[in-house]
Amino acid sequence: MPVISMFYGIIVQIFFFDNDKHKLPHIHVRYAEFNASIAIETGDILAGDFPNRQLKLVQAWVEIHRDELIANWSLTVEGNLPFKIDPLR
Repeated sequence: MPVISMFYGIIVQIFFFDNDKHKLPHIHVRYAEFNASIAIETGDILAGDFPNRQLKLVQAWVEIHRDELIANWSLTVEGNLPFKIDPLR
């Protein structure tokens, strides 16, 4: 479960071979006791629960880095290491 970015207390991860459950390119985010899977294409929550304020930060970050996230998704579904992505500033 490589961490690809961290900002404002939010940890963003992308898992290896993780294309069975949701069938969509997605990331996993953690903040305090909250966890969610977020669709890369839309920024929508696929599973879990996340505070609205932090979700908006994640959605903005996804919008900015969508191409990089799709590239990372392609790498990890093939079992390769993803690269780090700049945090939201």
